Amino acid sequence: MAADNRRRTQDRAGLGEFLRARRARVTPAEVGLAPGPGLRRTPGLRREELAAVAGVSVDYYIRLEQGKETRPSAAVLDALARALRLDTDEQAHLHALAEQAARHSTAAPQPTPARTVRPVLRRMLTSLLPAPAYVLSRTSDILAANPPALRLFAGLAEWPAERRNTVRYLFLHPAARSLFPQWERVAAESVAHLRTVAGTDPDAPDLTALVGELVVKSDEFATMWRRYDVRIKATGRKEYEHPDVGRFGLDYEVLSPARADGQRLVAYQAEPGTPDHDAMLLLALAAGADGPGPATTTRHRAAPAPDPATGRGTDD
Repeated sequence: MAADNRRRTQDRAGLGEFLRARRARVTPAEVGLAPGPGLRRTPGLRREELAAVAGVSVDYYIRLEQGKETRPSAAVLDALARALRLDTDEQAHLHALAEQAARHSTAAPQPTPARTVRPVLRRMLTSLLPAPAYVLSRTSDILAANPPALRLFAGLAEWPAERRNTVRYLFLHPAARSLFPQWERVAAESVAHLRTVAGTDPDAPDLTALVGELVVKSDEFATMWRRYDVRIKATGRKEYEHPDVGRFGLDYEVLSPARADGQRLVAYQAEPGTPDHDAMLLLALAAGADGPGPATTTRHRAAPAPDPATGRGTDD
């Protein structure tokens, strides 16, 4: 019962925390209001200002922030999203937090996601060579990677397999800041992804352990975490200053495989015939994987051998 009550309190607090964080980042001028008389003791919009712009009563909005109102309608959430100038990812996160706050306190906690990477996905990493590709858990642990992907994170192979996490790498590995010329942007996007995960299961052990470690060890992570930015990472481009191949950039896609329990496959590529593509090939050579070869798996046994009678793997 105590655990259920604690979980319900956390769910309600998450909605209020997000609303307060976003309210603090919107100025009266941005929503067409005059600043008003008197000293403004808090940044951004006051509660009564946001309530007026969203078309809800001040008392109702205060109850939302305090966690006393847990079942706002979709129309109210959409009005708040417009008033707070939320983007698509942030609006989806707001709805997810509201749904979570409305759950019954005795609802069963979500199961811990599986960390086993299916053999089919491991073979896919090999088939993508010489392009870097890896499989991440929902909290960005590297569960499997082909050799160029592991080499892409300069110095990451020095860490034990269980420590290899892309967010941990960004904030705690000494090579990360020199590897990413746009380190602050990359780091902020990664923290925003973790915040999105927190919206669906805030007290999950894998999430709380990682966030707790990084808050203690990195002031920059703690600052970014408090900003409460949210983002679903799907596609983009990253620039590198790599010790093996110098300056280059790669486009990436984040895919959500079926039956993967929240795992993501991240694949990089570059336009053939460009300096970026040449650098990617050099990276694969440096990793000893200029062509198809075995993918690196850090936690799991190798894929089963093909059946000698059929030539097919037993996992197909």
